[in-house]
Amino acid sequence: MAEPESTVINTNVKQKDPSEALVIAVTTRAIFNLEEEHKLYLEKGKEEYTRHQLANQDKPLPPGTAFAFIQAVQYVNEKILESNPAERELFDILVLSNNSPESGVRIINSAKHYGLEISKFCFVSDEDSTQYLKSHGVKLFLSADRTDVCNALRRGVSAALVFQQEVQAPSTPLRVVFDGDAVLFSDETDLIFQEQGLEGALQYEREMEAVPIGEGPLKAFAMHLGKMRKKFSQEKSPIRTYLVTARSGRDMGIRAIKTLREWGLPIDEAFFMDGAPKGPILAQIQPHIFFDDGLHNIQGAQNVGVPSAWVP
Repeated sequence: MAEPESTVINTNVKQKDPSEALVIAVTTRAIFNLEEEHKLYLEKGKEEYTRHQLANQDKPLPPGTAFAFIQAVQYVNEKILESNPAERELFDILVLSNNSPESGVRIINSAKHYGLEISKFCFVSDEDSTQYLKSHGVKLFLSADRTDVCNALRRGVSAALVFQQEVQAPSTPLRVVFDGDAVLFSDETDLIFQEQGLEGALQYEREMEAVPIGEGPLKAFAMHLGKMRKKFSQEKSPIRTYLVTARSGRDMGIRAIKTLREWGLPIDEAFFMDGAPKGPILAQIQPHIFFDDGLHNIQGAQNVGVPSAWVP
């Protein structure tokens, strides 16, 4: 039986109502660069890792891949509260860790050092920490561990795998880029393409043009993001959302646009790449995070310094 989690409440920040907030959970390796420490953990074990973290508890960890995204989310909260100080529908950040509370002191100190508005830190001794996501009302889970992400997706939580990389902190507003099929949308057309080739996929899209595409693993998170986006006019919004898809605009774009309209999901800009590399357009957008199910697209994004998260 799993041991109960140990939750540390950060009383320095305003506590959010989890029933109304858009709760995002990030693991320590997603928000901070812990690659050296993780290597130590794998090679020397938990005790040596804990000893190292205790000895360095006052030394801030360097930012990780999801760091700029969390900073931008904090900026959105500030803008929402400027507009309406009584607003309760805010982003709420939860840090989830498989480490002991003792080794977690460095994590908390690092968050405080960078002024991150993180209200809860959960230190879980059980191997599968994703069992606690739903009890916290998590709408998006970012982890550097593939098993964690797959477990979260199986539990019905939008989740993506973050790859550790050096990223430049983009300026505000918060910019989020979604791929289409198998991310925002279901993979139904991808499966037809694999079975019947491009002509089969095009024929399927023509026949299904009036029928909305099925929901993908990140649709629920995108809808929550869209709801917050609608609090502002397009010109003044602190959130910008993008669709960058391999679909061709001429043959497969109409159904995608109609689906977004049917969902009521506001997308600021849409790029139908017709199979062209996504890296150059992502370099232009400079998003805080890019979600895609194709590892080649993730690699292309990493090559241009864009923080990326893979949806397996």
